[in-house]
Amino acid sequence: MVIWCFQVNTLSKQLSSEFTDIMNEIWANEAVKSAVLISSKPGSFIAGADLDMIEACKTSQEVSQLSQEGQKMLEKIEQSPKPIVAAISGSCLGGGLELAIACHYRIATKEKKTVLATPEVLLGLLPGAGGTQRLPKMVGLPAAFDVMLTGRNIRADRAKKMGLVDQLVDPLGPGVKSPEARTIEYLEEVAINFARGLANKTVSAKRSKGLMQKLTDYAMAVPFVRQQVYKTVENKVQKQTKGLYPAPLKIIETVKAGLDQGRDAGYLAESQNFGQLAVTKESKALLGLYRGQVYCKKNKFGTPQREVKTLAVLGAGLMGAGIAQVSVDKGLKTILKDTAQQGLDRGQQQVFKGLNSKVKKKSLTSFERDSILSNLTGQLDYKGFEKADMVIEAVFEDINIKHRVLKEVEAVIPAHCVFASNTSALPISQIAAVSKRPEKVIGMHYFSPVDRMQLLEIITTDKTSQDTAASAVAVGLKQGKVVIVVKVRERSTKPGWDYTQKAVTFLFLDLRSRRIWGCVRGGRNTDTSVGEELYQEMEKTKLFPCSCTEEDIQMRLVTRFVNEAAMCLQEGILSSPVEGDIGAVFGLGFPPCLGGPFRYVDSYGAKQLVDKLRKYEAVYGSQFTPCQLLLDYANNPSKKFHQ
Repeated sequence: MVIWCFQVNTLSKQLSSEFTDIMNEIWANEAVKSAVLISSKPGSFIAGADLDMIEACKTSQEVSQLSQEGQKMLEKIEQSPKPIVAAISGSCLGGGLELAIACHYRIATKEKKTVLATPEVLLGLLPGAGGTQRLPKMVGLPAAFDVMLTGRNIRADRAKKMGLVDQLVDPLGPGVKSPEARTIEYLEEVAINFARGLANKTVSAKRSKGLMQKLTDYAMAVPFVRQQVYKTVENKVQKQTKGLYPAPLKIIETVKAGLDQGRDAGYLAESQNFGQLAVTKESKALLGLYRGQVYCKKNKFGTPQREVKTLAVLGAGLMGAGIAQVSVDKGLKTILKDTAQQGLDRGQQQVFKGLNSKVKKKSLTSFERDSILSNLTGQLDYKGFEKADMVIEAVFEDINIKHRVLKEVEAVIPAHCVFASNTSALPISQIAAVSKRPEKVIGMHYFSPVDRMQLLEIITTDKTSQDTAASAVAVGLKQGKVVIVVKVRERSTKPGWDYTQKAVTFLFLDLRSRRIWGCVRGGRNTDTSVGEELYQEMEKTKLFPCSCTEEDIQMRLVTRFVNEAAMCLQEGILSSPVEGDIGAVFGLGFPPCLGGPFRYVDSYGAKQLVDKLRKYEAVYGSQFTPCQLLLDYANNPSKKFHQ
């Protein structure tokens, strides 16, 4: 028996080399009858391939070579005469899952942190180490497509039902060692015993399939049925992606090659398509967004002087209740205050419904839901605010109301308490103007629905202290948000036809852009029927030319958007291009396939973009005048926002 307990959690060249040496030793040593693969890194089996290794490749052929090496390595495991058991605890993603399904048996801990997935599609890639060929045979064609085309996480219990995992191990409680350490030891013990049983032939790794799985496999063996499945899946992918993302269609193509033309053709298609996808602009954009999310999940202001343990939320409306839900869900003691009992009841019910939906989806137990709800206190007064570490107001967007609640709160909270506003319409500096301690005032702009939208925009003023910013970021990260930090800048818009015309123009363009780009959020859920009527009226009256090409509409949208983003960076509102890209994609609906406004400039070319802006400036006026930062980059082709 050999136990390979690896300590890294990404499939890199170093791990691959180490793995090959150990497996050769196992196969050469007659005393070794079986092996167990387990990770000693808490919370992670293997979290995927080393992205640096992929991005270091200059050509698609180099990436394809990496894929072929991975295929050969896992092929040896699958064909091993000595049984190999994968013991899974924590994240088993991408290449980690491909490694696991190449083993002869998989045992996983039944914990929330244990998830299996093939997230490559979210990076514009596909499983490149045999996953596209093994998954359909293991879980059936429809389920395999669902796993690979969505990239969603699969919990251990569902993975067991699907056939991705063969056996589950319940986590252990505290003892002499921590629950985590005891669970890993128990998992290892179970895996060792089963590996020995496989070697001694006292147990079997053969899986018994249910009736539905047998019927599905029987149907998928018929070429006509498979073709119908391919067609249905392709149509759904085209509808959802509008042809902007090549990876999903390449996944379908690769699976088809293996099932219809045989194993060798499938592996060849997988490696070639993996290489081709890795060098596409869409994959580079999505990889950039992934790295941006990682960057925005770190607190650049450092550790706050005091941890926020008790949070108070003012206003039990849609936003306030949403903020309360994501807070109690992560263990924060939360006070939800409103001025009316009816509003408070509605807010508390919203929190309950949000958590109960997880019970219905079986991602929470009813006991866990009730335990989470015990962190929430609903009230109509300021009782307990003297213990609050942070107060987030989500009251009406009226400066007088916000000033009133700020004064009321400051009369009861402790000196260290942070006051945050969820405003999306009023300048934070204007709200902070009546504060006795403006250094403790900050903006925390959540997006609706709070429990589903990933982004949190934190807004600082010239007077906001670093510790206040650190506290706000820490709370956002604890809530599971991707956090960007911007600095407030006073801007005024003079009402009148000029503003209205621009607003109508952008609504018009937005309606057409949704048909072209499939933007994430479009016009922030502007009512479709109203928009379509307006669209028809504008075409009737010739307010806007109908002869605009799709490319022209796209470029007018993107150039104006990118120019504004660059101006924000130029004026210090944004501190980095990374945060600008993340904010644009996750908060404003900028197409992810473009990677964000700054990555788009790098890809399209600053000079070409400025030329487009000048062209539109001549027709539409100063709204398209390029900002100085874009001009600087256009004059120096070597300058890039992302190196």
